[in-house]
Amino acid sequence: MPQIPVESNDRMSLRIASEEKLLLMRAAALEHTNLTEFVVRNVVSAARKVIDENERLELSAKDSLHVLELLDNPPAPNKKLMAAAFALPDTK
Repeated sequence: MPQIPVESNDRMSLRIASEEKLLLMRAAALEHTNLTEFVVRNVVSAARKVIDENERLELSAKDSLHVLELLDNPPAPNKKLMAAAFALPDTK
């Protein structure tokens, strides 16, 4: 059952196979650091990479020029867009 994260809890526990733990311990020793620091440094780096890959959109040169053209010369709104705009609540 998933646990609800608690903001004040700085601990995290996980279960891994003995062989994997030994591998991590060996790598940490080779980098002259402790297991916790080794795991945190590498996992945080991997997490940042995953987030970056999923939150960034890279356009080709052609697509970039197309987006810039649309920003400079936007098309006229169609009926669906106008209906959606008029359906918005008045915020005044």
